[in-house]
Amino acid sequence: MHRPALARVYRPRNFSEIIGQDHVSATLRTAVERGRVAHAYLFCGPRGIGKTTAARVLAMALNCEARENGEPCGKCESCERIWAGRTSLDVVEIDAASNRGVDDARDLRERAMYAPSEESRYKVYIIDEAHMLTREAWNAFLKILEEPPPRVIFVLATTEPGKIFQSAPPILSRCQRFDFRRITLDQIRGRLIEVLRAEGVEAEEAALSPIARKADGALRDALSALDQVLAFSGDRITAEDVHLVLGLIEEELYLELFEILRERRAADVFAYVQRLVDGGYDLEEFYRGLGDALRLLLRVRLEDGDAIAGVSEQLSQRYVELARHFAPGDLLRMLSALAELDTDGRFRKSEQQRILVEVTLLKFAMLDRTVELEQLMEAVRGEPPSNPNPGLQGSAAPPRRRDPAPERKRGRGPESAGAAPDLALGGGEESADPLRSVWLEMIADAKVLRPGQGIALRAVQISDLDADGELSVVAANGTPAAEVLDDKVTRRRIEEELTRRLGRPIRIRKEVQGESLPPRVSQETSKQQRLARLVEGDEGLQRLVDKLDLELMD
Repeated sequence: MHRPALARVYRPRNFSEIIGQDHVSATLRTAVERGRVAHAYLFCGPRGIGKTTAARVLAMALNCEARENGEPCGKCESCERIWAGRTSLDVVEIDAASNRGVDDARDLRERAMYAPSEESRYKVYIIDEAHMLTREAWNAFLKILEEPPPRVIFVLATTEPGKIFQSAPPILSRCQRFDFRRITLDQIRGRLIEVLRAEGVEAEEAALSPIARKADGALRDALSALDQVLAFSGDRITAEDVHLVLGLIEEELYLELFEILRERRAADVFAYVQRLVDGGYDLEEFYRGLGDALRLLLRVRLEDGDAIAGVSEQLSQRYVELARHFAPGDLLRMLSALAELDTDGRFRKSEQQRILVEVTLLKFAMLDRTVELEQLMEAVRGEPPSNPNPGLQGSAAPPRRRDPAPERKRGRGPESAGAAPDLALGGGEESADPLRSVWLEMIADAKVLRPGQGIALRAVQISDLDADGELSVVAANGTPAAEVLDDKVTRRRIEEELTRRLGRPIRIRKEVQGESLPPRVSQETSKQQRLARLVEGDEGLQRLVDKLDLELMD
């Protein structure tokens, strides 16, 4: 037995029934009531939010003999024909996707010259997917749009107004433009409840929110999804039915993932993704749902709420409990990384979606935790933290700091440093030549310096090492070598490495020779100067950097 789709049965019949577009419906209703209807309208917005419906209601209102206060009756023969999209002499719907050429535009122009069937009626042309018209078609259509015949109205509906601007900019200035908004989750859920009540169907509270979220602001998509679920579940809809029929990921699976991330169990990521694959879940659907779940977790963390609208009380409490274990900065970084995953549709087009998901989740599980600067400063002063960061709980990683004595490659330690072991035994000044050898070995070690710094430091001269462990390093004024030695962080790293290699405390004394040269300006030097000024201007931050041996990155 044939049954019309819910999206058609419950399509609005007047302006007041159009959901989520009050700014459009109120303006059009007033225009009809006062006789100030424009000759051309441009309806813009995503699909499924009511553009064509609003155009039909406008056509119904203009041609309804029983309209009241600008609203069509929705019951007369004229309203019924227009509402159902059946043949009408005065209301014509055109799909520009299949009628986009210049000949189609000329045919429309000729047909529009004929008067309405009755003197009191209006001819309304509804052109859907208007952005699909070619540039030549717009040129042919432009003249009649500039000087339309009496009682002829054009309504152009499009999801991509930018394409119209590129193809035919003059068109925009000849239309009244209305931008339709995405319909909110609450509005979609409210409409679904009304439809189910009219259909005599019961639904669990947690069953409708997944449908509303999947619709992504499109009420038509929500009603189509509800139709699909009703065909399976019958007179009672459960959350389990919704997830099964629509292929959605259960909230429990996302909560389980957050437990893995909270405990930093990176190895469990592979088994988790395997379960998704074995369960037949669509990884693209998982990707979209993960973004919603992360956003929800971040919102709970920032708002410090106790309940979440549209989520069962049990799941809501679990979200609240999990949110306490994540720093807002960490959740924000996860959301940013997830957004970058599908740049330009890369994820949807990829044939290796599983690998992309695994890599992303591994990054989340191994993510360095955010540490608030105030907490570090309190720790330096020996004070208890005033506002503990949840990102530090459990197995969260401590703040990153340099290892003063990292493991070296074989042949790089003191045993193979040539004259270095003998130098470590000396108590007076040593000659520069053996020191030069140790210096060259040290700057050749890729683990000690950043790329390019070792090359710059090959140009310095090693003069002597005095009894107090002060090493004289001479560099030409204004050269890259002098800039490297001016960096306190780099110089401290070099001193630590020389101390390890020579077996005694070493402190570098930088000496310059030659006239001062204009300093080189680069993005890196500019950043270093900015960070240096920041440290110098904050005594507490300076103590923090010195005590914890931190490296300011940005």
